[in-house]
Amino acid sequence: MLTQLQLLEQQGIIRALDYQFAKLIHAMNPDPLLTLAAANVSFELGQGNVCMTLASDFSIFGLDETESAQLMDTIAIPKEQWMTNLKNTQVVGEGNEPTPLVLDSECLYLYRYWEYECNIARFLKSRSTEALDADEARSMLQRLFKRDYPDIAQRCKGKSEAAQKAELIKWLDIESIDGLDWDAILDSVNQGADPDTLNSLIPESACLNWQKIAAALAATRSFSVISGGPGTGKTTTVTRLLALLTELGLKRHSPPDIKLVAPTGKAAARLTESIGGALAKINCSETVREMIPTQAGTLHRLLGVIPGKTGFIHNKNNRLHLDILVVDEASMIDLPLMSHLLEALPDHARLILLGDRDQLSSVEAGSVLGDICAAASFGYSNEQRNLLERLTGHDLAKREPTQAKTNHAVSDSLCLLRKSYRFDAHSGIGNLAKAVNNNDHHALKSVFTSGFDDIARFSIATNPDYQQLIQQSVESYRHYLELIQQKREPQHILDAFSRFQVLCALREGPYGLSGLNEAIENALQQKGLIEVSGQWYEGRPVLITRNDHGLGLYNGDIGITIRGSDGQLRIAFQLPYQQVRQFLPSRLPEHETVFAMTIHKSQGSEFANVVMVLPDKDSPIITRELVYTGITRAKSKLTLFAEMDILIKAAKSPTKRQSGLYQRLVQ
Repeated sequence: MLTQLQLLEQQGIIRALDYQFAKLIHAMNPDPLLTLAAANVSFELGQGNVCMTLASDFSIFGLDETESAQLMDTIAIPKEQWMTNLKNTQVVGEGNEPTPLVLDSECLYLYRYWEYECNIARFLKSRSTEALDADEARSMLQRLFKRDYPDIAQRCKGKSEAAQKAELIKWLDIESIDGLDWDAILDSVNQGADPDTLNSLIPESACLNWQKIAAALAATRSFSVISGGPGTGKTTTVTRLLALLTELGLKRHSPPDIKLVAPTGKAAARLTESIGGALAKINCSETVREMIPTQAGTLHRLLGVIPGKTGFIHNKNNRLHLDILVVDEASMIDLPLMSHLLEALPDHARLILLGDRDQLSSVEAGSVLGDICAAASFGYSNEQRNLLERLTGHDLAKREPTQAKTNHAVSDSLCLLRKSYRFDAHSGIGNLAKAVNNNDHHALKSVFTSGFDDIARFSIATNPDYQQLIQQSVESYRHYLELIQQKREPQHILDAFSRFQVLCALREGPYGLSGLNEAIENALQQKGLIEVSGQWYEGRPVLITRNDHGLGLYNGDIGITIRGSDGQLRIAFQLPYQQVRQFLPSRLPEHETVFAMTIHKSQGSEFANVVMVLPDKDSPIITRELVYTGITRAKSKLTLFAEMDILIKAAKSPTKRQSGLYQRLVQ
């Protein structure tokens, strides 16, 4: 078996790591089945799967059915006997004591990944309700989520009656439009929007503000998840939630110690910016406002990296010092990191996860946020629904039916924000994202012919369209390069670069990272916008691909090469806490040119204008989550270079990661 595995490694089908792990297990017990299974468990981890499933339809090393069957036939043990045979080896245990591999139900794990999964499930199922004065909290929620009538009057000004009605429904979260006196409502709006009159004409019972529900829910739980797509207001919601929790703490002379984090430096910088903007608009006292942090850091910095080791300074024996932890972009957090984080939390702490459940999962193993959201999709308990209705004044009976389920620890902790205030019926980007997410082929085809001015699609297979892609990229990058020539401040240059980005799915080929970066770089040089004289040149944008905790540079950080007054080239980075730092090229950790970046690397970022490039041939990498993530990186304009059949195939190809977390949470 080792000889066959070595051949597979030489062919590039499995990694050297997979082969070496199989050799280690083989040295402990030279059983061909165990050796093959060990190599496959390691291989699956490399594919993002936490475990290897032993269900009847499993295959080996991602091979097709025939090749997989041929490889398994060499050990002459039928599939249905694998579990029994593996159980009878000393290398495979049930988790009662450390063994290299663990067999749990129909899943085979590396011991430490089984332990990570169990730790997370145990933590989430042990979370409980938080004591809350419902009347006091309801009064605060009413103030913090007060309807903004002057703003709605401005939005309606000069519009038709139909457009005014649409604005009112959108911004006042009107759920039940029948039975409302629209003539009186529109008259009141056009006469200056008297709040008392409008409150009587549009009662709370006719509305459903999911942001308010999410804040109320999170206030009742020591663990909560607020999930929603772009523009649904996750940051606005959590800022008001923090104001609520701070006010409640101050009344008890115990203001909370709050920390804000995200998985990457780029995501932390975005969270910092968003929280600062939301904080300026909330209806609270200056005392409360000053106690809510406006600076976010990275998860790794919070936990404290130990150079050369996998563990962290803060762990189960040295807990973090905080009362409330908000984690943004939680979909990017892999299984090991989530387990380390939960272990390091003090017992009394609240954990609030923010993220989009429909985005790509973490690059490393696991799909933690997706598993949590799936396990929480059974509706609220009677007690939770009644409490949320009391806190918000909204009727949840029709939208959130209760389910007969014994364990509501997880399902009572999730709120989905269902309305996008950025992408509505008039947004091509929003409609395209929805069509992909819903696997709606008809909508997917029609969205590009419906007259939306924020999206466009071109073929990628023809030379004229490929050249258009390169030229559009050149013109979009022209602005930041002209700012460099004008010797403008690094902050302005970084801001200009961040408004546009080319995203791709693959790393290799003309439609991948390497081909696009080379083509754009050559075109920019031909236009005289850059002068490439070697690896480093003024204007070169770079993406950090490996964390360097000493420098404070993290995977995903983007820097721009500029020339200082001393003539030296340095790379300027926008770091968390609104700080711009410059580094000599020789000091940078692993990095790559980033005129184009992969969609995976774009997670945690947003750009006003995005060009997304998909390959002209089908690839297993092109999944629903990948395309959705790429689409939703664009805030104002999306230009898609892709074939329609590739888009349709992606929409019907959701990512499926092998994991036992969902099952553990619903048990």
